[in-house]
Amino acid sequence: MADKHTPGPGADAPSILSIRSLQKSFDSLSVLKDISLSVDRGNVVSIIGPSGSGKSTLLRCASFLEHADGGDILYDGQYALKNGVYAHKSELNRFRTRFGLVFQNFQLFPHYSVLHNISEAPILHGESKEEVYERACGLLKKMGLEGKENAYPYQLSGGQQQRVAIARALCMRPEILYFDEPTSALDPELTGEVLKVIRQLAEEKMTMVVVTHEMPFAKAVSNRVIFSRAGRSQRGL
Repeated sequence: MADKHTPGPGADAPSILSIRSLQKSFDSLSVLKDISLSVDRGNVVSIIGPSGSGKSTLLRCASFLEHADGGDILYDGQYALKNGVYAHKSELNRFRTRFGLVFQNFQLFPHYSVLHNISEAPILHGESKEEVYERACGLLKKMGLEGKENAYPYQLSGGQQQRVAIARALCMRPEILYFDEPTSALDPELTGEVLKVIRQLAEEKMTMVVVTHEMPFAKAVSNRVIFSRAGRSQRGL
């Protein structure tokens, strides 16, 4: 997944995310093969490709849910992974505050209310409960879910659950959002609800990396579309 736009030495400012020669295997199966890309602040990069091409694994490595076997991962020019060796745990925890991840299957806590789902992480990080609740309610309004604060996930449609998941990620005030097939579990009508939210975030210059099968949408909102196959790039737009 080579990216010809990756800045080289002497670039004025580092990209918010730089991935260089990333590699990942599961047993004897090589999933990521020498993948490189960069994401500039305020840009949207979409990654499209067939199942098994390493798209989701790339996001999981970038967010430290999977350990890469080799390569570099940098946030604002600072190494989280260098030559296959990870930074100290305390440094990785600091990097984790910089991104949010929205999963394809929502992964909301079923026994928590909507408000509890959104607010738990920032409160655990030491923020004021009152400030977090105010921010969470504002995000719900932005997502078109005003009045759903006390609802539980089972009472919501799939599209509403995914919008709650987006609000949960945004409540941590990340610098970059990762979306892993955010509409794959939704029917076409609900897909439109979620894509509308992502389009709005793109217009607000939220930095995003979106793994998606929605090609027309990706081309419409992205600064760059990367095509992957078998862990390597085919071409980028």
